[in-house]
Amino acid sequence: MVRNVRVMVLRAPGTNADRELAFAFELAGGIARLTHINELISGSQKLSDYQILALPGGFSYGDDLGAGKVQANEMRLRIFDDLKVFIDRGSLILGVCNGFQALIKTGILPGPPDPALPHVTLTNNDSGKFECRWIKLVAEPASDCVWTKDIERLEAPVAHGEGKLIAAPEMLSRLRPVFYYANSKWQPTSTYPANPNGSMNNIAGLTDDTGRVFALMPHPERFVHASQHPQWTRRHIDEPGQGLRLFENGVAAAKGI
Repeated sequence: MVRNVRVMVLRAPGTNADRELAFAFELAGGIARLTHINELISGSQKLSDYQILALPGGFSYGDDLGAGKVQANEMRLRIFDDLKVFIDRGSLILGVCNGFQALIKTGILPGPPDPALPHVTLTNNDSGKFECRWIKLVAEPASDCVWTKDIERLEAPVAHGEGKLIAAPEMLSRLRPVFYYANSKWQPTSTYPANPNGSMNNIAGLTDDTGRVFALMPHPERFVHASQHPQWTRRHIDEPGQGLRLFENGVAAAKGI
């Protein structure tokens, strides 16, 4: 039984939310290590020494070939077999924003892992611009994602220019949504700006068939303290921030690995 859950927070040139993500895991009881992707490729750090792999937000490799694309290529061509072993042993993976984009373009999501290019991607927002605001999320009631256990609603900020999820028709019905963008009444919506990017079926986050690999576009690590919410005094928001529960769930689920 693992008492101390070790979390690899995987960063690359251009990543900028790695410390926030590591802090959220530490706050939830995990032991987080910021790890450059070159350390993983060289073998100086090994996935087998960790129970959780976390891919943070930012602009890896400047998003020069598209959001998350270069990092996805590195992962797909250099460490894909290690990633598959990591998943097969029951380990957990979380991708946030740019991390979601990388997991999709690597072929880890929607799962099972497949190095072939997926028929799902994240592309330019319908608005044609970078979207940065707080939004509402409502959970898929039938989801068995371990990360979102007992979470029905979540507020979190988005910060992305390529967050629109699209899928081929034969793939859309196979996806396992976890969160949907929601309006002020907490109903899934395609209406802008509550849905900031125009994602098909209003999908904000996905899991794989195991429920242990999960990624989303909004940033739950930016709401682990009540004071991070822009209306925390007006609405008398209690501690902790809603996002912390997600990280606590992940750490708890990883303790037996």
